[in-house]
Amino acid sequence: MLSFSDTQVIGQLEPRKGGYFFLKLSAEIVNRWENKKSTRLICILEDNLSFRCGLNHLGDGNFFIILATRHLEELGKSLGDRIRFEVYPDPDPLGVEIPEVLEILLTQDEAIKKAFEELTDGKKRSLIYSIAKIKNLDLQIEKVMAFLTLQKSIKNRR
Repeated sequence: MLSFSDTQVIGQLEPRKGGYFFLKLSAEIVNRWENKKSTRLICILEDNLSFRCGLNHLGDGNFFIILATRHLEELGKSLGDRIRFEVYPDPDPLGVEIPEVLEILLTQDEAIKKAFEELTDGKKRSLIYSIAKIKNLDLQIEKVMAFLTLQKSIKNRR
């Protein structure tokens, strides 16, 4: 598994592009990975803070990863500071942990499993993020069913 480590100055995109804090990754580095620009990553900041992330286009052929403000605050870093980091491909191609309720639905219902498997990885992550925010188990199940029904209806219209 190819990793990349570096020390960089924390950058910030201009407001019309989101204003995110970021670290730059060259196209040369990204192209070494099996899935190239579709690679999900694990990033380690200052040897002690780890998070999962994806690649975004900078617009000049290179890429960047977004640094959450909360992570920078936790490390006492801000715009313009130098930060040590390491990135490597996430061994989980989805790049997120599947919530228990979804895991159970996927193992117990073949139709739900089939519908979930037909989703793109991005749609799967969207579903996972949206149900992870919900604390009520019944509402989580409703959200999964509504999401998969919507995706199926969109697919059938094409």
